[in-house]
Amino acid sequence: MIILIGGASHTGKTCLAQRLLEKYKITYLSMDHLKMGLIRSGSTDLTPTSGDEPLTAYLWPIVREMVRTAMENGQNLIVEGCYIPFDWQADFTEEERRQIRYVCLVMSGEYIRSHFEDIKGYANAAERRRDDGDCTLESVLRDNARTLEGCKKHGADYLLIDGEYRVEFEV
Repeated sequence: MIILIGGASHTGKTCLAQRLLEKYKITYLSMDHLKMGLIRSGSTDLTPTSGDEPLTAYLWPIVREMVRTAMENGQNLIVEGCYIPFDWQADFTEEERRQIRYVCLVMSGEYIRSHFEDIKGYANAAERRRDDGDCTLESVLRDNARTLEGCKKHGADYLLIDGEYRVEFEV
């Protein structure tokens, strides 16, 4: 089984992947780690601040083929990151899609406004972020609104975090 976890920054993608790893013993791939490895190795001219569109265009074809390789080998894999395109299904056959579960984590505007300090407080729950100066109320609201719009436009499954932060995902 392949599990794809998408969503805006600060929604808990990495924490969810870590919990699934601990519970089901399924390896996970952080697209942020892949991004930084490719950038630091000089394999791309992109930078950490290049923007989601060019980073998705660069990273997704690599990750897509890693997913295919895992499926071909009968291996389970979790992939988490904000660089999974909303129309990811278009890249896989119907048979391949049956082996993939996708969820996109999205926080409602109300949740963000009511819990913004908590969101910032949990920013380092699963990884140490070097500089989180781009985490502002406005940027989190904008990124989650854009994510929800993308999910709806492409019919992608999403989990709306509203009221209480409860992310339940069973394999």
